[in-house]
Amino acid sequence: MILDPPYKDLIAQAHNSSGKTACFMLGMLFRVDPKLKALRHCVFAPLKNWLFSSIHQRLPIIAQVVIGTLGTIKIWMLAKKLVVSFLKILVFDEADHMLAEDGFKGESLYIMENVKNISSHCQVLLFSATFNEIVKNYISIIVSSDHNQLFIKKEELSLESVKQYQVNVPYELSKDMVVKDIIFEFGERVEQTIIFVRTRNSATMLHKSLAEFGYDYTTIQGALKQEDRDKIVKEFKDGLTQVLISTDLLARGFDQQQVNLVINYDLPVKHDKSHGALLSCVQLIMSDTDEMIMSKIENHFGTKVAEVPDWRSEENFKAVLRSAGLL
Repeated sequence: MILDPPYKDLIAQAHNSSGKTACFMLGMLFRVDPKLKALRHCVFAPLKNWLFSSIHQRLPIIAQVVIGTLGTIKIWMLAKKLVVSFLKILVFDEADHMLAEDGFKGESLYIMENVKNISSHCQVLLFSATFNEIVKNYISIIVSSDHNQLFIKKEELSLESVKQYQVNVPYELSKDMVVKDIIFEFGERVEQTIIFVRTRNSATMLHKSLAEFGYDYTTIQGALKQEDRDKIVKEFKDGLTQVLISTDLLARGFDQQQVNLVINYDLPVKHDKSHGALLSCVQLIMSDTDEMIMSKIENHFGTKVAEVPDWRSEENFKAVLRSAGLL
């Protein structure tokens, strides 16, 4: 669909780690004209925006393929450092987030409209592992009317290879006890683990609570400088730390093959995210709000998440860990 004339716009959905990036990158490289020293293809990813202090001294960009964040590319365009007159392919990775109201919708539309006005034959490709109905309907309007689309059925979104469990706990401290005194204590085959929390304060408090447990813990959250976040992620990917505590900064587009356990210390408010190629996911349920979110998650994916009968029972957890291949 990407390589066949007349190069129609495409909305495509596929599971994490299924080859979406290779798909559009190979398509772009195949259509590169080595004789033309001008920008031909541009890829946007929803990473944290950064600013180049020397943007006004930067020479015009003549690379044929540019990959960057929306904020940076927009600055380059406004500063006339990036010319899109010859652009042939415009890619939005994690498109559902890029075009969501609480994502980068404004920047995405600005760039898309500018490109379409200047380069009328530019092909727009939107890739993501998830598309909620609101974004899906909106995207269908802003791309060309004869676009191609590939969507996954809801019932196929939940990976069968992921063992999911929910644990009802009575109070905040019991969450810590489940994590450090049960899961990590008996999970002999737990490799690297990501623990998702909802707020920066939760990340800080959990880090302090687990600091004396003996594992190599690191915490990543929005208050850190970009270079500090990059260092933490690199150390985790290199296997120098075993457990990474994170807010939703890593909820998208983060794949680490050594991660075989994800713990939702706080349930995500949004239920259209995927954790990639992990083996097990444990959801900690404490409040009525958590139960409501868990119910929405089950309804969204059309599945029932197994419940651990008693959060204090070592035998219950051993059975769960054994079933998940972690014991």
